[in-house]
Amino acid sequence: MPGKTTPVPRITKFTNCRIVRGSSLVEQDLWIDSLSGKILKDQEAFYELHLSPDEIVDLGGRILAPGLIDVQLNGAHGFDFSVPCETKEEYDEGLRMVNAGLARTGVTSYLPTVVSSTPEVYWKVLPSLGPTSATHEAQDGAESLGAHVEGPFISPGRNGIHKSEVLRAAQNFEDLLHCYGEENLGSTCPIKMITAAPEVGNMMSQIPELTKRNIIYSIGHSDATYEQAVSATRQGARMITHLFNAMRPFYHRNPGIFGLLGQSERRRPYYGVIADGIHLHPTSIKIAYNAHPEGLILVTDAMRLCGLPDGVYEWTNGERIVKTGARLTLEGSDKIAGSSATLIECVNNFRRWSGSSTADAINAVTATPARLLGLEGIKGSLDSGADADLVVLGEHDDPFSGSTLTVDQVWKFGVKIHDAENLKTVGV
Repeated sequence: MPGKTTPVPRITKFTNCRIVRGSSLVEQDLWIDSLSGKILKDQEAFYELHLSPDEIVDLGGRILAPGLIDVQLNGAHGFDFSVPCETKEEYDEGLRMVNAGLARTGVTSYLPTVVSSTPEVYWKVLPSLGPTSATHEAQDGAESLGAHVEGPFISPGRNGIHKSEVLRAAQNFEDLLHCYGEENLGSTCPIKMITAAPEVGNMMSQIPELTKRNIIYSIGHSDATYEQAVSATRQGARMITHLFNAMRPFYHRNPGIFGLLGQSERRRPYYGVIADGIHLHPTSIKIAYNAHPEGLILVTDAMRLCGLPDGVYEWTNGERIVKTGARLTLEGSDKIAGSSATLIECVNNFRRWSGSSTADAINAVTATPARLLGLEGIKGSLDSGADADLVVLGEHDDPFSGSTLTVDQVWKFGVKIHDAENLKTVGV
């Protein structure tokens, strides 16, 4: 059209930084465009498109990584995804609070997780928990990549703190449609992942239909034998929810679900690990990582108490939870009730315990979950064309725990949304 002009991109160049490339950190500049919200191919931007940076950010040797992705998060800052509010507006306001808080910890994308609930709860909350990329603004903070429903089709003997009275067994796909709501299980539905026990009811037969609808089936809260777990992967299961926790323990004559990590490469699923120092012994994490390093995904399994002070808090079923640091337990017992650790804390723990490279520890919360979610090249990547979701990480020596990564800056869709260090920016 006559008179129509192309908007000039707002270009930011990061320099003097180490960026994540595969299993290594390499010294390389990175260019991003805040108008498209994408990472640019720097040589093409400079030499072919003749673009110049509008600002240059000197990172002083810091690490520049993709924004962190948490695929199992139950809530934070006092808000619980599994508890409906009186109005949708009130619930959505709680989500906005969580999104802002998560961004400050380096998490730019996540799967809001709903624990075992009644159908009425799913019908109310799931419409608010679907992917938000189409309408998400940078200043909104972290974005939902779709909901993760953990239960209620789980083993009564491996339910953890999930309420036993709401657990179900599916005999056919109609049971799933009724429980979650038919509109929440379509090809473009809010649900991205379902955690269920394949041995309960006739759930094994429902896995192919779920995968056909682009929903990830994750084995969890399960008493499945090794053979049943293998059958589930053959039906299409691609993930294990919080490995070792709430499942049949490893036994030398029946390795259970953990035995899937010894399968051929084509059959080995991804698996979540809660590296908060409470859910798992560090050696258990190291054994799993050595068995299948490419499949490990760090998750927080964080509850609504994440970000709140220590104390005793009411729980959804009338019981109470005791928060002591990152440790959450049911009052009067030693039963673990989720976590309140941040994802960067889990990265630091995992890096110390596993012996992995810093880049591979970062990959466990960026590139690997992006592959699981089918978002390779869009999220969890610094390749050109990927979303410019970035986290700037400082590295400091702690006298007690050694080298520690800190979240110094966070960028969403090419826009800076958090700056803890006031890093040097040069206007051009």
